[in-house]
Amino acid sequence: MTDDSSPEPARPEQPNNPLHGITLKAILEELVERRGWEDLGHLVNIRCFTHDPSMKSSLKFLRKTPWAREKVERLYLRDQRRLRRNDEAR
Repeated sequence: MTDDSSPEPARPEQPNNPLHGITLKAILEELVERRGWEDLGHLVNIRCFTHDPSMKSSLKFLRKTPWAREKVERLYLRDQRRLRRNDEAR
């Protein structure tokens, strides 16, 4: 018999993961706001960005396609580093 009152194990913290706590939707929304679909399609050449792009279809594709998600996450991290450098230079 199992004890249903025991607490769930805590999820490990990920202090070295810069994407920890940021949803794919938030990443994509920020990239689209900053760059637009056309620029995003040039930087990450996937059909859901270049042919009738939408948030819903792009999120569905990225969640099912690890290599494409990794490209989008790398672009987001590169943009974040660039923004931080620009802020520090001011």
